[in-house]
Amino acid sequence: MYIVIIGCGRVGSELAQLLSSEGHNVVVVDKDPDGFERLGEGFNGLTVVGNGFTLDVLRNAGIEKAEAFCAVTHDDNTNIMASQIAKKIFNIPRVIARMYDPRRANIYKEFGLDIISGTELLAAMFRDKLIEKHLSSYLVESGKLGTMEIEVDEKLDGSSVAQINIPEEFIVVAVIRGKDTVIPQPEMIVEAGDRVLGVLKMSSINKIKKLFS
Repeated sequence: MYIVIIGCGRVGSELAQLLSSEGHNVVVVDKDPDGFERLGEGFNGLTVVGNGFTLDVLRNAGIEKAEAFCAVTHDDNTNIMASQIAKKIFNIPRVIARMYDPRRANIYKEFGLDIISGTELLAAMFRDKLIEKHLSSYLVESGKLGTMEIEVDEKLDGSSVAQINIPEEFIVVAVIRGKDTVIPQPEMIVEAGDRVLGVLKMSSINKIKKLFS
């Protein structure tokens, strides 16, 4: 996949290295050429110096053949402008913008832009670690789904995954047994000491916690 990334800060450089290591064609744009030093010697993509919302710069980055576009600079306005240009002028099928201000993020989501709010995401993750360390309430951006880890005790010992599942409310997606992690079939039997990882509907969280307390 040909991917253009705007911003070579910590997030942009890490994303670029990850995608490049997976074999994607990556082009990173940043107005500060010193930022490209974060990419390291192993990065085999391209770099372009300039503002990520300037048409000539974007064309130099090959945006006309890009299949995906990410704007992850430290400035919300730059990310929004660059993403709108990529989506509306160059018709890039996958466009994602990073935003710090969660209130603005929600507004632009309503306009049809795909937004990731690092502030909102980190706040939710910290909340989960502080309050309920076995729960992540931020599986999807809407906050409607989460993941929960359950220790298999004597009450659940010998149960099948199908017996643990609660249709439309809690579904087991992995069983951790020692050092092994298994994506289970419904008939798999869990044992005391196993850890069960499931996806739950956040509106059912009190019910799930009560059942598996």
